[in-house]
Amino acid sequence: MPSKHPGAELLSHVTARARDCCEYCLSQRRFSPSPFSAEHILPRAKGGKAESSNLALACQGCNNHKYSHVTAMDPASGHEVPLYNPRLGVWSEHFAWSSDLTAIIGLTGRGRASVLVRK
Repeated sequence: MPSKHPGAELLSHVTARARDCCEYCLSQRRFSPSPFSAEHILPRAKGGKAESSNLALACQGCNNHKYSHVTAMDPASGHEVPLYNPRLGVWSEHFAWSSDLTAIIGLTGRGRASVLVRK
């Protein structure tokens, strides 16, 4: 029976692939006061597995805000859209930093919805 949680080897792989940064907000793990974890992109509650293609390194804030969400409302279009998936998307295509580097700005429907869930 497969584990619900990634083992040490899989967690090490996920961390190395992410280069020790949250794959949702790009925060560096070494500067975070809270631990990072391997977050299920498709939550376990919705059938997601603890396997490389479904895991993303996430800071506690992003992990807590995303929770079990897989979609959210794009505030610009009013349509429900899938949240950003770091295994399928390119961060810079969906997000940018504000000029003062204090906020992430969604550039696409998926980006805007992901930022909205993050707040």
